[in-house]
Amino acid sequence: MQFLHSGLAMDIKIKSKIWIEVGGKPVFGRGRRFLLEAIDRLGSISQAAREINISYRKAWGYIKVMEERLGLKLIDRQTGGRHGGGAALTNDARDFLKKYEAIDEGIREIVDDRFNSMFRANDS
Repeated sequence: MQFLHSGLAMDIKIKSKIWIEVGGKPVFGRGRRFLLEAIDRLGSISQAAREINISYRKAWGYIKVMEERLGLKLIDRQTGGRHGGGAALTNDARDFLKKYEAIDEGIREIVDDRFNSMFRANDS
């Protein structure tokens, strides 16, 4: 959306962010979504952590907290060994991600529509 300010065109956008809390404590949001998606794509917690620029320890902590607070097993882990370890999302994790993505997209559509209707009405 373009606005004029002091004769200059400005590109103005609205951003929204949602997260899920359990017992008043954050359990899932955009960053943890990226972590799960990277684990799914790469098959490795350590590679996923590197990709999103967090430590393996932090990634592991996020996974533990998410699983505990959501009451879902999110990751199937295979410990290292001769052929290395690995990680894969469970069906519950994939289902949870799909639902979260649908909510996130729906919220963004609502916020965008509201923003556009309010500010375009004032746009001359």
